[in-house]
Amino acid sequence: MKALKHLNKYFYKYRTKLIIGLFITILARVFSLVMPVSIGKILDAVEDYSNGLLTDTALVKSELAWNIFLILTATALSGIFTYAMRQYIINVSRYIEFDLKNEIFQHYEKLSLNFYKKNRTGDLMSRISEDVGQVRMFAGPALMYSIQTGILFVIVVPLMFYKNPMLTFYTLIPLPILSYSIYQLSRNIHKKSTIVQQFLSKLSTFSQETFSGISVIKAYVLEDQTHKQSVVLANESLQKNLDLAKVQALFFPLMVLLIGISNVVVIWLGGKIYIDGKIQNIGMLAEFLIYVNMLTWPVATVGWVSSIVQRAEASQKRINEFLEVKPDIVSQTDIPENIVGKISFKNVTFTYDDTHITALKNISFEVAAGKTLAILGKTGSGKSTVLDLISRTYDVSAGAVCIDDKNVKEMHLDSLRKNIGAVPQHAFLFSDTIRNNIRFGNVDADDAEIEAYAKYAHIHHNILTFKNQYETVLGERGITLSGGQKQRLSIARALIRKPKILLLDDCLSAVDTETEEEILSNILKIASGITTVIVSHRVSSAKNADKIIVLDAGQIIQEGSHNELIKTEGYYKNLYEKQLSEKDS
Repeated sequence: MKALKHLNKYFYKYRTKLIIGLFITILARVFSLVMPVSIGKILDAVEDYSNGLLTDTALVKSELAWNIFLILTATALSGIFTYAMRQYIINVSRYIEFDLKNEIFQHYEKLSLNFYKKNRTGDLMSRISEDVGQVRMFAGPALMYSIQTGILFVIVVPLMFYKNPMLTFYTLIPLPILSYSIYQLSRNIHKKSTIVQQFLSKLSTFSQETFSGISVIKAYVLEDQTHKQSVVLANESLQKNLDLAKVQALFFPLMVLLIGISNVVVIWLGGKIYIDGKIQNIGMLAEFLIYVNMLTWPVATVGWVSSIVQRAEASQKRINEFLEVKPDIVSQTDIPENIVGKISFKNVTFTYDDTHITALKNISFEVAAGKTLAILGKTGSGKSTVLDLISRTYDVSAGAVCIDDKNVKEMHLDSLRKNIGAVPQHAFLFSDTIRNNIRFGNVDADDAEIEAYAKYAHIHHNILTFKNQYETVLGERGITLSGGQKQRLSIARALIRKPKILLLDDCLSAVDTETEEEILSNILKIASGITTVIVSHRVSSAKNADKIIVLDAGQIIQEGSHNELIKTEGYYKNLYEKQLSEKDS
């Protein structure tokens, strides 16, 4: 139960509802006891009338009518209070589920990229959905039935002992056996359910990969092979579900059998005691039969609840593992920053934790506020890492990254990132309208601004060709658009943010040179006063920058303006001549 202590703060938060639910549960159980007592009185009155002990017919009818009225009224009130009990206690579990999911999601948002590199998306989703669902069962049904069972035993068992201790003793003997049997069966169901859930994850992953890579499957004519794989997985899934269904099918028959045994014990022993004259009235026997049936289901739930608690404990432990992970990147101050845009790298070295690759080695450079820096180099030279360090997606291993001569580690994190507009190398778009994807950069932007920045990014004319234009809903990850359109939409999203620092990570690789030059020209027009860092493999993207640096294996091998670098033998001049010859050809 140690892991489940995490829920105590939520139980405290909703303590009023739980206390009211507890009080209502007590009332519901008290009213439910009227029925067995009244039925016992009815049978006693009929027995006395049959034996001639009671001769007044009117009195017998009055007694029957009054007890029937009590049964109907008490049953109705018990039903109403039981409904109210569920509304309070079960609803609390839904509130806790809501709060816990929000807590996990908000924590996920705070965690650094290293965490997401080490954990699979499917596992993250499982903990916020399946695991939280198991915890909700503990906070709802398990808690409700535990309270209900506890209250019922506290009220009913003493009453039974008061009326007939010996019959009560024999009546309660089968109940622990029932509880233990249900517990063992529930454990078996849990094991097989876990296997089914794990395999469902495998089947879902296969389906997702198949649908995401359908173009590759079709291109390589792998439909038949993929179908055979899906049939194998589906058959295996079927078998595991059938194994689970066979065990689940035993649950209610086992309960009916054990309830029947309990009733037989009461009838046999009670009948024997009645025949021996140790019970004066037959009504008590009927009353005990009802008590047994009232206790049987709650006792059965003890085993079921135990299984729920085990599952909830395991699930909450998995949830806690992630909740206990501390973000690598945190704000050191609560004071917002007023950023101008000067960028300085001072002897910066950076090594990735997961791969232990040193991406940058003791590099230093400076970009004045409002100026443009272009970074070129081979694949894996550390270009994108520079942008990640500016936005503090990662922290440096050594040295310092400074904005306006202040170490980014000492800056307000949200304030820093709000002043940065970033266009990643691989454009990510949401399954939403084009308008909302652009507005994502500035939620307060109006339609005129959205269209204006779409024009700057040279995507407006493409959008107008779509049937629903700006209201066109993009497919998953923007699959509706071409690679170049995705990149230009991402640029519009970054520009509409009106940042102090603009980071462009090879975001024009999927557009032609003419479109690239037009977009860069537009960016230079509207980005006056904005510090811009452009990562590219093309000289055409870098030539108009105020400063260019060339990286190789994490080190700066060349630095200067376009005119200076094309006059110097080295990587930049060779790349320029190569791309110039390719353009001419």
